[in-house]
Amino acid sequence: MPFYDLSRWRHYVFSFGTPNTTAEEENEGITKKIQPFFKPMGSERTEMRKRQTSVAQETPSSTQAQPDEGNQGSNACCFCWCCCCSCSCLTVRNQDERTRAASHEHRTDAIPDCEESSTPTLEDVNAWSQSFDKLMRTPAGRNAFREFLRTEFSEENMLFWMACEELKRESNKKRIEEKARLIYEDYISILSPKEVSLDSRVRELINRNMLEPSRHTFDDAQLQIYMLMLRDSYPRFMNSDVYKDLVQLLSEKSAEA
Repeated sequence: MPFYDLSRWRHYVFSFGTPNTTAEEENEGITKKIQPFFKPMGSERTEMRKRQTSVAQETPSSTQAQPDEGNQGSNACCFCWCCCCSCSCLTVRNQDERTRAASHEHRTDAIPDCEESSTPTLEDVNAWSQSFDKLMRTPAGRNAFREFLRTEFSEENMLFWMACEELKRESNKKRIEEKARLIYEDYISILSPKEVSLDSRVRELINRNMLEPSRHTFDDAQLQIYMLMLRDSYPRFMNSDVYKDLVQLLSEKSAEA
């Protein structure tokens, strides 16, 4: 027997009918009382359609409000740690990093692989082994040493030292400020792929000097990198194939002459 049979509700729930009430009247009264609990399927579908229609009407207005909210908060940084997030601040940051990387690559391509110099003699190359200072004084010595540093992935030390030397020769104030800014971005900034190794004291000094850049803004940093190459890279260069092959080649040419 179905759960909503009227006769069962009449006996167990609604047994308060008067003696003069007929069965049809009782059934009609019971139907009115239980109707809120057992709606016909047609009314349910109608109500469902009404709800779907109201939701569909509200959706465009809410979607239009979202871009406005996003535009208002696009300038503020958000702290979102989900990997599926497409926050505007993260997008801007990624674009800035790609732009900065492209800028560094462009500057690297613009730097010549070597300085213009005459072919060194055997006496010149032998003098390089006497002191690091004699090696760094000649363009040919710097080219050979730079080629060796490239094999050790530390060419940025020589590039930074050369950039500082070029800055010292500049006299125009605007050019000094521009070159100082480029040197900072290329070799001092922690975001640069060519960042040189400097201690915190020198970095703080550079940051103070950059408030009013001059030809001597990076003197302490240049000296520190010079000493780093002297202690670490120079001894290895003297025992490298780059130096030995050059000595052998010049020795053979000298013997033939």
